[in-house]
Amino acid sequence: MPQTKIIGFSGNITRPSTTRTFVDHIVGQLAIKTRAVAQSFDVDDLGPSLLKAKRLDDLNAQARGVVDQMLEADVLVVGSPTYKGSYTGLFKHYFDLLDPTSLRGKPIIIAATGGGERHSLVVEHQLRPLFGFFEALAMPTAIYATRKDFAHGEVISEAIRMRVGRAVEEAAYAIG
Repeated sequence: MPQTKIIGFSGNITRPSTTRTFVDHIVGQLAIKTRAVAQSFDVDDLGPSLLKAKRLDDLNAQARGVVDQMLEADVLVVGSPTYKGSYTGLFKHYFDLLDPTSLRGKPIIIAATGGGERHSLVVEHQLRPLFGFFEALAMPTAIYATRKDFAHGEVISEAIRMRVGRAVEEAAYAIG
């Protein structure tokens, strides 16, 4: 029986990034819960070919490898920093390249980070509809965290840890 594969994807282009740290945290918790193999990527891993790509075939081999791993994953954990009330432009551009049926039925934990609470609905008003378009199976619990929820690269908020735990339980249930 093949091992479950979890892929995390962060819409941030800076390193280190709170969003990547958050995605990695969620991926790690899900991997422990399901005894799965896991890996995370961010927009920067797609390299410069993403900027000029109008379709998947325009991506270089490195970027295409990331895409292939995401499409082959059993579960995705996808997060974006909040930029002007939404996900980042390169994050959206990446998903614009995917075939509309490519994520159909795939369990996805959606997450976002931002500077303050005022953008907390980005997960419901921006990310959930995006993955609804793809007919993905977005977990009922989405997670939004702010800078105050982290310290020294770790999630310190008990409320955020609880939401992560709930989303992980939902994803584990979704994959059996």
